[in-house]
Amino acid sequence: MDDLETLPEAASDNDESDIYGDDGAVKTSYLARVGAAIADRDVLFLRSHVGKLHQSELGHVLEALHSEQRAALVELLGDEFDFASLTEVDEAVRMEIVDALPNEQIAEAVQELDSDDAVYILEDLDQEDRDEILAQLPFTERVRLRRSLGYPEETAGRRMQTEFVAVPPFWTVGQTIDYMRDNDDLPESFSQVFVIDPMFRLLGAIDLDRILRTRRDVKVEEIMHETRHAIPATMDQEEAAQIFEQYDLLSAAVVDENERLVGVLTIENIVDVIQEEAEEDILRLGGVGDEELSDSVVSTSRSRVPWLVVNLFTAILSASVIGLFDATIQQMVALAVLMPIVASMGGNAGTQTMTVTVRALATRDMDIYNAGRIIRREASVGLINGVVFAILIGLVAGLWFGHANLGGIIAAAMIINMLAAALGGILIPLLLHRFGADPAIASAVFVTTVTDVVGFSSFLGLATWWFGFK
Repeated sequence: MDDLETLPEAASDNDESDIYGDDGAVKTSYLARVGAAIADRDVLFLRSHVGKLHQSELGHVLEALHSEQRAALVELLGDEFDFASLTEVDEAVRMEIVDALPNEQIAEAVQELDSDDAVYILEDLDQEDRDEILAQLPFTERVRLRRSLGYPEETAGRRMQTEFVAVPPFWTVGQTIDYMRDNDDLPESFSQVFVIDPMFRLLGAIDLDRILRTRRDVKVEEIMHETRHAIPATMDQEEAAQIFEQYDLLSAAVVDENERLVGVLTIENIVDVIQEEAEEDILRLGGVGDEELSDSVVSTSRSRVPWLVVNLFTAILSASVIGLFDATIQQMVALAVLMPIVASMGGNAGTQTMTVTVRALATRDMDIYNAGRIIRREASVGLINGVVFAILIGLVAGLWFGHANLGGIIAAAMIINMLAAALGGILIPLLLHRFGADPAIASAVFVTTVTDVVGFSSFLGLATWWFGFK
């Protein structure tokens, strides 16, 4: 108990080393003290040593606590609870906490959040609850949030902040500086001042460093630059992230269909997008979908079933190929021992090529100009690797079963399947992408099927032909 008692003082400075262990997870000793404080309803400790954590740290603590402790922690923290931390947790955890709170409390908290964080929390609520919360907000803020929520999911409009600094072109630098100093409704941090006309159409932008280096009497229109990278509000968030990456942007204006300024995307928003999109691609490659670690057993099982069903049918197809050569296998049992090796090597090689291809398509590194060259490269790699492993497995099989011809057959089948795996691993994602399907979620099953079918049929077919089995 002495160790636990000394923890609060150590954590008082919110030093990350006092919260996280060497493995990057929240320390069990810290969680134990927080759990004890929740059980004892020690509000002073919780507000002093949990309520003052950074939103990302508080999010990690919320995820690590038990379900009943989360609701109690939010209740005990009261006004000290940072609702921005809900943007750092899994959706299931966020919804569990939000569902336990009255809409009046959520409405009050939402007013203190940046608009992008508020949208992130509100977008997953039922329409009825969302409307009730929005109805309790001031008119201007309600209109802004409704506009953001009106854009499709995973678009720039959903990700943008509606708080920004905009001035007319006829203002001077001095007027702009005074406006930024005196206006309390401006965002806490920003890197650009946007220039707009009376209809709120975007004319240009000025970086803050340019403003600070310019005399007060200079007009804004003289130092503004054209915003060549304004992002349409309906643009997919992944495309917006690619624009930020290509042009090394810190922020970018978001405009509606009439070129009117409606918000701003910041690098903070884009970092979250990049992380989410990368995680989404990895999950889809495994046929998992939008699963999160906090999901229930039932929802997790349901999300994995569809592609397992597809895989079942493709596995039946592969098994039917083996069935065509049952007489051959009966006469030489060694074939049954060796044929999984051919299919497995092809499957792994195909997965390597497929992963590289899917990622290149997601980042737009592959296009019509370099696709042919990459296809030739992957085919060459597949052929070279096929020859290398053909020699290895040929020697092993020949010595293992004392049959040189068998070694030659599996070597030939290995070359054929490794080449097929390389071509399948790149052509299947390209074809799926060409026809509008998501290659990340659909490629794996089809590539595995190709390598299984080609591997089994080539190995068993060559054996049947060479040994003359009937």
